[in-house]
Amino acid sequence: MRKSLVVAMVVCLAGCSKVNIENFEKIEIGMDKAEVETILGGADSCVEKTLHSECVWGSDSKNIKVTFVSNKVTLYSNHGFAK
Repeated sequence: MRKSLVVAMVVCLAGCSKVNIENFEKIEIGMDKAEVETILGGADSCVEKTLHSECVWGSDSKNIKVTFVSNKVTLYSNHGFAK
């Protein structure tokens, strides 16, 4: 029983990523940063700029990038998702 639980957790961690096209499509201009974090979880990295911040969820090969001004989404993009 314990071994199957561990296997299920590993499979979920590998395949249950919140960084996917379905969640990307839920993001909207004007959303609060907290709303985006509810959808995607905590960002893997954020860089604070002078007037804005850029946060990235995911890896170099597959990610979602969101730009925030005053903690509101102003621009967002994805990389590595199949079209």
